[in-house]
Amino acid sequence: MANKRPNPEEIVTKLRRVEVLTGQGMTRLDAVRQIGVTEQTFYRWKKKDGGMGTVQLKELKRLQKENERLRKVVSDLTLDRLILAEAAKGNF
Repeated sequence: MANKRPNPEEIVTKLRRVEVLTGQGMTRLDAVRQIGVTEQTFYRWKKKDGGMGTVQLKELKRLQKENERLRKVVSDLTLDRLILAEAAKGNF
């Protein structure tokens, strides 16, 4: 059975849960195990998404998708421009 990859909201919720558990006196390693991820995954999530709220994380993901779409548009237009420049020179 394949593992389900958590969405950004779940990641932020799990990071907050570890903070609460460590605040209650549980060791960090035990708290990480309790949320059901490896220690390496926890630290990767914390490095990437640690200081953000769920709203900020959703906005970041939306902006990343928009940025990727715009990069594709620019590369397509650049390619078209180069093709037209070659055709205008008569090198076809």
